[in-house]
Amino acid sequence: MMQGFTTRAIHGGLAEAEAHGALRVPVYDTVAFEQSDARSLQLAFEGRKPAHVYTRITNPTVREFEQKVRLLSGGLAVLAVSSGMAAISTTLLALAGAGTNIVTSRHLFGNTVSLLEKTLAPWGLEVRYVDMTDTAEVQQAMDGNTRALFLESITNPQLEVVDCARIAGIGAARNVPLVIDNTLMTPYLFDTARAGAAIELLSSTKYISGGATSLGGIIIDNGTFDWHHAPRLADSARKTGPMAFIASLRQAVHRDTGACLAPHNAYLQSLGLETMSLRINRSCANAMRLARYLAGHPRVLAVHYPGLPDSPFHAMARRQFGDRFGGILTFDLADRQSCFRLMDRLRLIRRATNINDNKTLILHPGSTIFAEYPEREQEAMGIRPTMLRLSAGIEDIDDILTDLEEALQTP
Repeated sequence: MMQGFTTRAIHGGLAEAEAHGALRVPVYDTVAFEQSDARSLQLAFEGRKPAHVYTRITNPTVREFEQKVRLLSGGLAVLAVSSGMAAISTTLLALAGAGTNIVTSRHLFGNTVSLLEKTLAPWGLEVRYVDMTDTAEVQQAMDGNTRALFLESITNPQLEVVDCARIAGIGAARNVPLVIDNTLMTPYLFDTARAGAAIELLSSTKYISGGATSLGGIIIDNGTFDWHHAPRLADSARKTGPMAFIASLRQAVHRDTGACLAPHNAYLQSLGLETMSLRINRSCANAMRLARYLAGHPRVLAVHYPGLPDSPFHAMARRQFGDRFGGILTFDLADRQSCFRLMDRLRLIRRATNINDNKTLILHPGSTIFAEYPEREQEAMGIRPTMLRLSAGIEDIDDILTDLEEALQTP
């Protein structure tokens, strides 16, 4: 019988026997691992013998974390990296290259846009922006050099939800993989493999870490794509079959860029996995209550949350995610000055970046994570000067509501 998500999160893992019977894998805070003889060391470096030789490539604590994520996600293979941004960059470096393109939306997290435009584009990668809710536009943007479709399951902070299965179908018809950044939902709330995604990416810094204890990122190969059709991975696919994508990362991109997850962070995030479902349930419930409260407040001009029935994305979100809609919402006040005044009056809610912390956090996206873009470009990315982003924590909801109410009532 298939065990529940939280049961698997707590009891799954310990893939490698622990000498002292510890119920948690130790933190292997070391760099190098000795082999029994020269031949064993050679075979390990060639990938012909399963063994740890150098922590930048593999580490027992990190491997244990990867196996737990694989167990929970149902993916074919998992690679843990140093951050969510490392997960995105590593994946795109493996799939695309100079003279090729990816098709995506302008409604993305600010640092993701910066990665595409300011880091990868100068190396020759073309980024084609489309409206991901318009499937005809997605199809028209693709050609023989398209190497991936990329989207966020719920965009941050625009909170747009698109038909992922339909986008995956468009990609499948042309042998182009769909890559989904599923940070806001995690495998607990959204099965990206069932939606047809080839690769799922996560910033494990968020819900998984358990209260923003550590940076990390995850790359999951869902096992739904034939890597013989990916030009950069075709040779690897002939050698390693369905494991071509992760094998290529371990033997080249991940190894060569050095974006490895620290063993201590892997340990912390393994602990975070055990309580993730409980925290997500609380965060989603708090976000819904906050959205309903703010929607009825006279000083709030608009509230954006997929869980509200009047959201243009509500029907799609309900179909894809069920009855939980994530822990992030945005709301608009009269102007930027009003946003700043509200933030300064808050006593419990923290003025800080990050999302899906145990603490409720608030920020003004236009002056922070999108500050490097002029107002016209912000507008094209769905960022308004009147917008505040609220990440619902797991505090008692009455305390969060009281803090907001007092801040909104102060003249």
